[in-house]
Amino acid sequence: MSSNPNNIRLSSIPARLKPTKKYSRAEPSPLSAPLSASSFGSSVEDYIGSGTDTVGGRTPVFDKRLSFVQEDDEHSDLSRLRSPRRFDINDSEDDSEDDMSDGKRPGFLRPTDGRSGTPLLKKSDDDRGRPRHNTSRPTSPLPFPASSATSTPSRPVFSRRSTMRSRSPDTQARMAARKKYTYAAIFLAVSLVSFCVQTELGRYVQHELGWDKAYCMLYLTHGSWALLWPAQLLILRVQKRSVPWPTFWRRHVYLLRSTAHMVARQELDVPRHVLQRSPVPYLVRTTAFVTTALTVAGLSWYVAVNMTSPSDLTAIYNCSAFFAYAFSVPLLKEKLRLDKSFAVLIAIVGVLVVAYGDSKETTEGEGQEPDTEAGKRFLGNMIIGAGSVLYGLYEVMYKRWACPPEGTSATRGMIFANAFGSCIGSFTLLVLWVPLPILHILGWETFELPTGEAAFYLFVSVIMNATFAGSFLVLISLTSPVLSSVAALLTIFIVAVADWLITGQSMSAAAIGGGCMIVVAFLMLSYSTWREMTEDAERKAAVDVVPVDWSSEDSDKDGDRLD
Repeated sequence: MSSNPNNIRLSSIPARLKPTKKYSRAEPSPLSAPLSASSFGSSVEDYIGSGTDTVGGRTPVFDKRLSFVQEDDEHSDLSRLRSPRRFDINDSEDDSEDDMSDGKRPGFLRPTDGRSGTPLLKKSDDDRGRPRHNTSRPTSPLPFPASSATSTPSRPVFSRRSTMRSRSPDTQARMAARKKYTYAAIFLAVSLVSFCVQTELGRYVQHELGWDKAYCMLYLTHGSWALLWPAQLLILRVQKRSVPWPTFWRRHVYLLRSTAHMVARQELDVPRHVLQRSPVPYLVRTTAFVTTALTVAGLSWYVAVNMTSPSDLTAIYNCSAFFAYAFSVPLLKEKLRLDKSFAVLIAIVGVLVVAYGDSKETTEGEGQEPDTEAGKRFLGNMIIGAGSVLYGLYEVMYKRWACPPEGTSATRGMIFANAFGSCIGSFTLLVLWVPLPILHILGWETFELPTGEAAFYLFVSVIMNATFAGSFLVLISLTSPVLSSVAALLTIFIVAVADWLITGQSMSAAAIGGGCMIVVAFLMLSYSTWREMTEDAERKAAVDVVPVDWSSEDSDKDGDRLD
């Protein structure tokens, strides 16, 4: 009895599970007899069953043992029911199912929590896989090492995918806003420096060198904006010089084409059938309206400069920041905020302090006649006031109908801003030359090109104006017209400092006080705009209102290109 393995196995079975005497004598094991074809076949049939109760099919002993397994509870030891020679039960599947139910080890390339098809951005931080790295999908087909229930999970191996999964929407929104503000700060500095250089050179050419042609200078300076896109294309080509020219050109044209449709529809997701249409008609109409408002606003400065006082001219024209905020409410659907309104008010008060703070001293020193024509001055103030309104309208119109919608990447916005600036310059060169011969015939302004030193300094002034225009358009595109207008007021204080450094004439108390007020207003408005941009980006990313374009490498993507 001791040598029979079946007796040893049956002796270890509990009494309530032992077989009856009817089935105590099982069929002789084929392993205890010489192996033959018939015995081998009966052994196989013992595993798979033949559907009968005869010898060679499913034996009564096998059926009884199957019933033992079904009636066994969770506290029974299955290892005692396994025979070392026959009726072995394959427990690999049962073990894997038990492990998956206990959460000790996930299945082979199968998530255990059922979250593989759930969007990550719809979950909180606790449900995005941060504290549950041991239950995430394994990166290797090898099984996990066995671990006890009390053992702590090992430190996960982070990859690029896990890092991207752990980035929350508010983090992405802050990164996008920070990137936009970084670019905006750079272009703000460039615009301030270029504007100061352009102002000083233009004043030198008009007053010192005697080339005083107001409209012709306006035509040349605004026409120079046509160089923005070729200069940008050259810079981009140098950066992507390893890319073949046909591929580079196709990508660049597609980026401009798709962005133009995004601007026209004010949507980030543009259907493919819309991309197949040409955006040229929309660009022509928008360019005509925006350029007309800009040209009339700029021309009002030159017309009113000889009709009113410099103080009135500076104070009224720089009130365009207020009108930009006023137009932003109905056209851009911008909310009236107390901090923004207060900042704009401080900026305008600063301009008034700079303009009128020392006007009495200047008038007495220059010995101007007190009987200046009041009607002429009033007319000049009305003209420059209309120019101030039109300049604020120009900034808002450009933001509304010529800038990509919110959520567009900073790189795409900068590229399209310079391209649209070239459209304004091209429209100026091709259309706005018409008043030149009319002014020459009427004798209001004789057409005459500069020569010598005047031509050189005018050329530098024109290039600086184009640089200022490109930077200012990018600044409006990345931020808002209100912030850009208040930022432009900083040039009043910077030009005063430049005059002090160049001429040696000390700054008055009014210039210093008004300049400090403008700087404080700009800082307040910058903080308010930063907070507003961050809140809008977080809200759109959280509720998934629009498919936010977080990427900035738009020119490197080949998907869905229109060749």
